[in-house]
Amino acid sequence: MPQLAELLQVYGVLIVFGIVLVEQFGLPIPAYPVLIVAGALSVTADVSWQLVWMAAILACLICDAFWFRAGRFYGKRILRLLCKISLSPDSCVNQTEDRFRKFGVKSLLVSKFIPGFNIVAAPLSGAMGVHLRPFLLYAVSGAALWSGTGILLGVWFHDSVDGVLDTLSTMGSTALTIVAGLLALFIAFKYAERRRHRSRSAIERIGIDEVLALIDAGQDPVIVDARSLSAQQLEAPIPGALIFKACQPEHLMASLDRDRHIVVYCSCPDDVTAAQVARQFLANGFHRARPLKGGLDAWNARRGDDPALDPAAC
Repeated sequence: MPQLAELLQVYGVLIVFGIVLVEQFGLPIPAYPVLIVAGALSVTADVSWQLVWMAAILACLICDAFWFRAGRFYGKRILRLLCKISLSPDSCVNQTEDRFRKFGVKSLLVSKFIPGFNIVAAPLSGAMGVHLRPFLLYAVSGAALWSGTGILLGVWFHDSVDGVLDTLSTMGSTALTIVAGLLALFIAFKYAERRRHRSRSAIERIGIDEVLALIDAGQDPVIVDARSLSAQQLEAPIPGALIFKACQPEHLMASLDRDRHIVVYCSCPDDVTAAQVARQFLANGFHRARPLKGGLDAWNARRGDDPALDPAAC
């Protein structure tokens, strides 16, 4: 920690730029504590908070512009990739899409304060066709608000921050061990949370071949699209599928025969949303409700392999 303080005094702008850049690209390296320390050092040492602030904004803008272009060219694929490598991938896609649909590009103003939303908001803006000028306006404003808040916290509480630094400096290498341990505990907690969330969605899946066999046998399974409304704008639903979020779930279920096969699909990692919706159907007496293994990707891949497949049959 004393080395960090010394490095920030000498190379403060470069260190802040590098750490913020790495964090904004998706690595689990917290940049906010560094901004707070830099803000505190701007009061008690020769560190320019203005330069630190500009460095943080520039790092955010570089990453946001990169992800925006990736979202514009690769769309849903880049979102899936980011959510898969996220510490909280299971709720990443739907929550982000719902927030973005509600607030639009203005959500970039606060996206960096929201875990999970931070890494996906910029590529989602590109995928949703947001124009470059408003994107840059709100991206820069959001980066300025996020980084400025961290620096301001350091300025306000610089006495406390200095006290923490002094305490850690007396601990030598033990301080580094504590910081590394806290980071490891955070990652372990998010991993355990991810495993727990997956266990809750543990439910028997139905494969695409079985779905097609049901259709061929005249079983007429009900296909239910559990994706967010924003996701449906990025990727068309299976023709004939019922949109789960288009009406109240109880109204939808009241209109269906409880003895029919219910196949629920989504486009999120591990079919988590589809599994949650399928559980709702099961809880309401639909004993043949199952999530589609592989979701919309599996359907589209099979349709590509078999051009004769008529999705309208469902």
